[in-house]
Amino acid sequence: MVAPMNTEAATAAKAPDRRDDGSRGRGRLPSQRREGFVLFLSIVPLLVLVFLFSYFPLYGWIYSLFDYRPARGLSGSEFVGLQWFTMLVSSPTQVDQIVQVMLNTLAMSFLGIAASVLPLAFAVFLNEIRATWFKNLIQTLTTLPNFISWVLVYMIAFSMFSTTGMVNGLLESIGLISEPLKFLDSDEHVWLKMALWGVWKTLGWGAILYLAAIAGIDQSLYESAKVDGAGRFSTMWHITVPQLMPTYFVLLMLAIANILNNGMEQYYVFQNAFNKDTIQVLDLYVYNIGMTGNNLSLATAISMLKSVISVVLLLSVNALSKRVRGTSLI
Repeated sequence: MVAPMNTEAATAAKAPDRRDDGSRGRGRLPSQRREGFVLFLSIVPLLVLVFLFSYFPLYGWIYSLFDYRPARGLSGSEFVGLQWFTMLVSSPTQVDQIVQVMLNTLAMSFLGIAASVLPLAFAVFLNEIRATWFKNLIQTLTTLPNFISWVLVYMIAFSMFSTTGMVNGLLESIGLISEPLKFLDSDEHVWLKMALWGVWKTLGWGAILYLAAIAGIDQSLYESAKVDGAGRFSTMWHITVPQLMPTYFVLLMLAIANILNNGMEQYYVFQNAFNKDTIQVLDLYVYNIGMTGNNLSLATAISMLKSVISVVLLLSVNALSKRVRGTSLI
């Protein structure tokens, strides 16, 4: 007859060896730390680049508090405090210029936002092309302009649309016009022209993200739609487009948050004495004041205000996204 086991002994036999688990946990901890440290080291170069190009230049905001003269340096320049910020709202001429520049900036930004649906539509129709070689050809030809600098784009525009360009020569040769049309050296429809050039340059590149999103759509949705008798246009409208809407709205909100950041390269190469008033966006205006007008302090003050407004817009759009969609951008 076997004697009954002691209760404490039975409990100890059933209980796991905590010392063994603890030792194993302590054994795994250094390896996890090493893995995490290696992953951190992999993003250190990116963090350094972000700091050097995004945060370190913020030190330059101090120039807005001085009457900076390059020959004297910052230490030899006169400290003027908020004089340049006051000048922006106290000078009628400066106010008129700022109003016109903001009008140009917002108009071109809203045209760009309105045209942001074109890459989505282009990606949807491009995805429906069944011939792979033709699809790749179209995608390559439409993506290539994104890698062409705006200087070369202007050279193309000048050779085609100048008063002595190919388009005017063709129209004159067939008798449609008697005098050359001024496509480039005119202040008419400048906003629309810049928007069209922007669409031509970025259409294929902007569609890449939507094509990637289309590749991630569950194919069973299309199979079910075909079983129900849906055609190609029905599947595009009821499956592809709704599945792309989250991606589109994220890009749309980012575009709204960056509504004041038009860049300056496009407008710099296309500007001339005829269209300067209607083509000058905020970034180009800051460049013209700082480099052409040799007033780096005023240019810094305007750039500071633009950055602050952009941050406020980003936070506002982020709050709106969180309230409407339940997800935030940052």
